[in-house]
Amino acid sequence: MSYEVVGKLVAKFNVVQRTETFKTREFVIEKSEDIGGRVITNYVKFQCVQDKTEMVDRFNIGDDVKVQFNLKGTKWVKDGKENYITNLDAWRMETVKLGSEAASDAPPSFVPDNAPTDNVDDLPF
Repeated sequence: MSYEVVGKLVAKFNVVQRTETFKTREFVIEKSEDIGGRVITNYVKFQCVQDKTEMVDRFNIGDDVKVQFNLKGTKWVKDGKENYITNLDAWRMETVKLGSEAASDAPPSFVPDNAPTDNVDDLPF
C-alpha cells in the first residue's frame, strides 16, 4: 500500500553505504496544518534505498514537495529482546505548489492510494 504527503523539504542527509551492496539516505519534510485556528507542525523523516537515494538530489532545502512512500516494518530479536523499527520508504518525489494544492480538492495527507475517492454506496443491500 502506498501513501503520500505534501510538505517543505527541510533536511537531506548523506547516502550511507550499509553493506557493499546496500545503501540508504534519509530526508525530512515539514508538514504544517491549521487545526481549529492552531497551527500544528510535524517533521516527517523518510528513508530511500538503493537507486532511489539519488532522487533527493533534484530538490533544494525549502522546496515544496510531494513524497510517495510505503510503510515498512521490521522485527528482530537481539539478546532475547524483541525490537521493532518502522520506516517510511520513499520511492517518488515531485515538486508541488502548496498554494494551488491547498486551493484544489486535493485529498488529505497520508491517504492510501487505494482509498475510495468518493462516497458511493456500492453495497448490494
